[in-house]
Formats: sequence, C-alpha cells, structure tokens
Amino acid sequence: MFIDQVKIYARAGHGGRGCVSFRRESFEPMGGPDGGDGGRGGSVILEASHDLNNLIAQFYVPRLIAKNGNPGEGAKKTGKSGKDIIIKVPCGTVVWKLADPTPAEAETDGERVGNSAGKQAMEIDLEADDATPAPELAIGEEAELVVDLTEHGEQFILCTGGRGGQGNHHFATPRNQAPRHAQPGEPGGEGNYHFELRLMADIGLVGYPNAGKSTLLNAISHAKPKIAAYPFTTLHPQIGVVEMDGWERYTVCDIPGIIEGAHNNVGLGHAFLRHIRRCQTLCVILDMAGTDDRNPCDDYEKILRELELYDKAMLAVPHLVAANKMDEDASTDYLAEFRKRFPKIEVLEIMAAIDEGVPELMERFREAARA
Repeated sequence: MFIDQVKIYARAGHGGRGCVSFRRESFEPMGGPDGGDGGRGGSVILEASHDLNNLIAQFYVPRLIAKNGNPGEGAKKTGKSGKDIIIKVPCGTVVWKLADPTPAEAETDGERVGNSAGKQAMEIDLEADDATPAPELAIGEEAELVVDLTEHGEQFILCTGGRGGQGNHHFATPRNQAPRHAQPGEPGGEGNYHFELRLMADIGLVGYPNAGKSTLLNAISHAKPKIAAYPFTTLHPQIGVVEMDGWERYTVCDIPGIIEGAHNNVGLGHAFLRHIRRCQTLCVILDMAGTDDRNPCDDYEKILRELELYDKAMLAVPHLVAANKMDEDASTDYLAEFRKRFPKIEVLEIMAAIDEGVPELMERFREAARA
C-alpha cells in the first residue's frame, strides 16, 4: 500500500511538577526545603530517511504522544525526563500545521496519557477515529507550512516537551524559609498536522496513460511496476534506481499517466503531479504510434500545458522527449510530423518493450543526473 498523505495528531510530554519536600535528618531539626525539580517532557522529533518511500508507518500510527516528565523528589532530586520519540519519514516530506485541536480533544488526550510514566513512549490507538485514513486538504482550507525535510538525517522538533516545574527549594527567602509550594510542569506542545510526501528523484517520467512509462522503468531499473495493455495500469508513483558503470546510480520516478485537466485534479492529477516537482529533469514519454487515435504532437503540447497550469516553475525544469513504440508502422509518419512542428526539440527514439534505444536514453539520464 502506497500512502503519500496522512493526518497526524502529535503531542509532546508535559513537564513533571516540582516537589514540596523538607530535609529531615538526625541533628538537623531545621534542614530547610529540598524539593527537586520536575523532569522535562519528551519531544516529538521528525527525522528524514532515504530508506523510506511512503508514509505508511504514520498511517497506522496517527497519534504521536511523547512521555511526560516525572515529578521531582526530595533531597533536591530532579525527576526523570520523558523520552523523546523520533519518527522517521521519507525524504521529501512536507509538514503542514492544521487548526489547533479543540479543548475537548486536548482534555481527552491529557486524561488518556496523563499518567503515562510507565507506558510506552508512543501510544497506538487503532480503534480511535484518528486511525482512519487522512483525507486530502479541502480546497480553501488554511494550513501553515512547518518544515520541508529533504536531506537524509535531517531532524526537526515537531512538538517541544514541556519544562519541568521548580521544586520548593527555589522559593526559599529570608522571610519565607519554609515555602510549601512548587511549580507545576509546563504543558508540552501539541497540534494537528498534515504530512505530504513529494518524492525526490533525479528523473521524472511524464506522459499519457499507456505511453510506456512503466515498461521503460522496468527496462532500466530493478523496479517491477505492473505492466498491462490498458490505461492507468500504474496507480501510484514508482521509484526505480538505475545502476551504471563506475558505481554510479540515479533514481527515476514513474507517475501514473496524466490526462487533460490534471492541473484541476482531474484523474487525481494533483496526487501525481506533485511527485515530479522535485525532479532535476523530466522525460516526456510519447506514444509515437498514435494509439487510441491520439496525435503525439497534440499529446506533447497538452502535457506541457498541464505542467504549466499546475506550476509555472515546472516549465523551467529541463526535459527530454522519448518517442516510444517506434516499431509500429504509424510511428515513422508521426515522428516526421513531430520534428516538423518542434524542430528545436531533440527526440530520442526508443522501443522500450524490446530494449531498443534504451541504453542511449539511460546515458542521457546519467548526464542529466550529474548536472
């Protein structure tokens, strides 16, 4: 199962309360206050990892609750701090802050984990409503960008643990030498978040359904996408790693076929197009045989138009054109027409199904990945 969007509720641990205590030892009748400070609450930390390629872990654990700090103790002993929880997410994860939780929700969570000192650092409640799949952000819904994690090992504190309260020995004064009060711990940060994955790859394959993108990815990498003779065989993005001579490698992203109106989310266009926004180079795969009475020239113009309407910056990304299915009879005429209409566009002729022209295309991909 491929999950690239999920809604998360995160809450850091509360700080432990300070202790009210007095020193009681032999021959020390007036030992004075010695209440220790409360421990710091655990924080919720995100860490980007290139070993992951989707958000399925967060889909099954949509509530990230860190442990609270322990209360302080006598003899000026500081309570044990709550353990931080480190959540690994794929590189390319974008985190958005949604509306704050309602008071009722926050109170419920506080009661559920208020005495969590002996529990696990992360609580899983699959029967709660939060375990249901997170919907995409509604049009017009406000969300604040929090962080964009792109580098392997990059960490970000999503929710900071609360500071522990001070014990009563901090409040001793010449006028009040036996204070009987201490500070409560500070609450930990919390919030509702929307995690969105935007895959990071060197090369992005773009084209209409059934143009041969998955066939090409299967030919150049160890990825095994489903291949069939009907449109929308690929239902979610696929990442393939291409290994070249000299221990060089680059990544290729194959997204499901886009159709006219994809910029308006027709055919889940937004869910697919966002995965190629980070690619260094795009490769437009054209069915040069004109299958289903399509004209490759029109397909090329429509694809560029969809990219422009979705994000104008995508037109500035370098792109290659691969003319697939050149073994078909009609492909020669269509290729001549394409070169006549777009004389400045370099076209690489390939037959992905039989591996013709693929090595030359792979070499071009390597040059683009080096740039």
